[in-house]
Amino acid sequence: MNSDSTPVQQLRVALTTADFQRLLDFYTAGLGLEPAELWTTETTHGALIDMGRGTLEVFDEGHAAEVDRIEVGRRVSGPVRLALQVPDLDAALARLTARGAKLVSGPVTTPWGDRNARLEDPDGLQVTLFQAG
Repeated sequence: MNSDSTPVQQLRVALTTADFQRLLDFYTAGLGLEPAELWTTETTHGALIDMGRGTLEVFDEGHAAEVDRIEVGRRVSGPVRLALQVPDLDAALARLTARGAKLVSGPVTTPWGDRNARLEDPDGLQVTLFQAG
């Protein structure tokens, strides 16, 4: 499908933080990425990090609880959670925990064959890392 005819052409998630450099390092160095763009003034900072294809998942409470049960064993996530596919789950977990991630639940194999792990970024946002099975 031609991208000009699609009603939405790009998904961006904007995270606001009190510690810009810490969170930028977490998502760039922690995932092995470089910022695609930096927006800096004398008093403000912003960055664009290309994370590949974007999709939006919308769950009802029951489905969110089921995903949490599979990944963590109990209902833990809030209304927003990032899910990032990575090529090497163990390496990504090591880099991110070294940069302040709190491990919520270690790797599990999902019923659909992926390996998933749940963590919190340094600001407390839950992130699922998954490696396709």
